[in-house]
Amino acid sequence: MASENIADILTPEGWELLNSLGPYTEADSLRLTGQLRKAGHSAQVVAAALTQSRLRAKASAKFGAFAERMVFTAAGLEQATRLTVAARHAQRFVDAGLVRVADLGCGLGADSMALATLERDVTAVELDETTAAAATMNLLPFRNARVVNADASSVDTAAYDGVWLDPARRTTTTSGTSRLFDPEAFSPPLSFVQHLADGGKPVGVKMGPGMPHAAIPSTCEAQWVSVGGDVTEVALWFNTLRREGVRRAALVIGPQGAAELVSAANFGEGPTAAVGAPGGYLYEPDGAVIRAELVADLAAQLGGHLLDPMIAYICAPSYTDTPFARAYRVLEVRPYNVKALRSWVRSEGIGVLDIKKRGTAVTPEEVRKQLLTGSGKGRRKATLVLTRIGDERVAIVVEPVAGV
Repeated sequence: MASENIADILTPEGWELLNSLGPYTEADSLRLTGQLRKAGHSAQVVAAALTQSRLRAKASAKFGAFAERMVFTAAGLEQATRLTVAARHAQRFVDAGLVRVADLGCGLGADSMALATLERDVTAVELDETTAAAATMNLLPFRNARVVNADASSVDTAAYDGVWLDPARRTTTTSGTSRLFDPEAFSPPLSFVQHLADGGKPVGVKMGPGMPHAAIPSTCEAQWVSVGGDVTEVALWFNTLRREGVRRAALVIGPQGAAELVSAANFGEGPTAAVGAPGGYLYEPDGAVIRAELVADLAAQLGGHLLDPMIAYICAPSYTDTPFARAYRVLEVRPYNVKALRSWVRSEGIGVLDIKKRGTAVTPEEVRKQLLTGSGKGRRKATLVLTRIGDERVAIVVEPVAGV
């Protein structure tokens, strides 16, 4: 992050220029650059303003209208929490009655913004100087938030009621940024979080959604969060921020609102789903449900069974509307045989083929090309689910349930 320069837009000229720009479009950027240079702005200020304008446009997916007055770095935006999710983080601190909160590793300040909005007294700590400057600008509207440019692990947390952490999980080099996977390589590391929690401090920490279950401390609640079908994080909650009777959870946020599936059981200790043949309706669980190891719990809710004990596809005899899975009606089940499937595609006049797969090594793009090559330009659309039932590979012909 340190390689990103925002100094040129943190001047009166740069800030005024940035906020005078209309919505960013890539097609107009070259023409606009020329116009601004002719108007007397330096190349550095123009480049900085257009970069921020582009980042603001990209950030609208996470920050909505707030993005129009914020300052970003590319790496910071990539890791930044969506405001809808940050609001839920902040509500935990409100529900626990925690007023003075330290946001350690605040990044661009999304979680601090949410905490400050809910009237928490926030100290936002960020090690990277450039990112700390961006967070300072983003938190200027909030009198109950302040930014400190320091190492999160050096902060004395005794003065705070609770701590929120979003450790840096990327490293920056001259060739760009790359993701870190070892929790001890994060800044601050998971062991620092565990130390705070072991001392009794209410702690919440945002981790990458692919965090192995074996690395998740036994003393926390682990909540995976999915937004619009994209699993964005797993939040670990310790002490009074942990909900009683919840060890793991899947929070699914979509167009219809939010829904949550929870379990008190530890990983590997939940219910076991029955296994049966495909038929009726097929359900594709949300990624958060899979990450939280709640597929069997969902199968029980749906009155269904798995097709294979190791694969996250559920079938049930009747349809149940659920926010935790996409639903399809099963039309027929075919052996996975490329030659036979190509003949089926041709005879059915299929020209558009949507392919989903789990438990097989093939890629949808590869299979689609194999099946549609030489089939002509059929007008029908079909959906195939490629999976494995025991040692047998099958192709299940399905149609999406309307409205999902």
